[in-house]
Amino acid sequence: MAILKQDQEFDADIITGKVIGIASDMVLHDSGFHFHQTKAQLLYAPSGCMTVTTSDRQFVLPPFRMLWIPAHEVHRVNFRNMVAYRSIYFDESYAESHMRTGLKVLHVNALLKEIIERICFWGWTAPDRNKENILSVFWDEMITAPEEKLALIMPQDRRLKKIVENWTLRLSIPPMLTNLGKEIGAVEKTISRIFKKETGLSYQEWRQQWRLQRSIELLVEGNSIGEVAYVLDFSSDSAFIEFFKKHTGSTPLQYLMKNE
Repeated sequence: MAILKQDQEFDADIITGKVIGIASDMVLHDSGFHFHQTKAQLLYAPSGCMTVTTSDRQFVLPPFRMLWIPAHEVHRVNFRNMVAYRSIYFDESYAESHMRTGLKVLHVNALLKEIIERICFWGWTAPDRNKENILSVFWDEMITAPEEKLALIMPQDRRLKKIVENWTLRLSIPPMLTNLGKEIGAVEKTISRIFKKETGLSYQEWRQQWRLQRSIELLVEGNSIGEVAYVLDFSSDSAFIEFFKKHTGSTPLQYLMKNE
């Protein structure tokens, strides 16, 4: 069985097999922080958008990105709208024989998309010769897939814990520095020092990267440019478009079209 219902429990670590694929259409999901003791994981959604948070970073996974998660890597998966969830688990030793790498976001081309879809709907039996041939092509594509660099380092300071959790769950957005200081009861210099030390970015730079990640989510979920600009507190649609183009090299529409 490979198709799971939203509320169905699943533990890859208790299933024997070097390749286990699952597929599910889900909405409003929060996996909580967890890790897999015996399995590496490939996480992907052909439609919808996922947010993945690790112990120190946050990633956004639109339909043209996938996340390689080695065994033992702590992570949390969140999404709010409908997502075509796809996940492939690989026995740790088998995975390491092909992918000796840490946590990595990779671009998904058309061939990889089709192969991932095929594997996720396989039965959980030992691969036959045909499946082994498909896996051979899969690993060839994985090894050469371009890496995506849109990771956001998350601050760890205890004073920010609650508000960062709200940002992760998309219950609020990072405000201007002055307003953040008032909200958590800290002076602006202290906040700036925390962010520079823990993320390598000034708070304003970090906030812009957060807004960029969130804008990609909102666009993939089908929101208009005007809606995204409003949600993320841009002064106008054109201001958002200029911001997006500055950070990605493309307008929002161009960005989505070139990655289809």
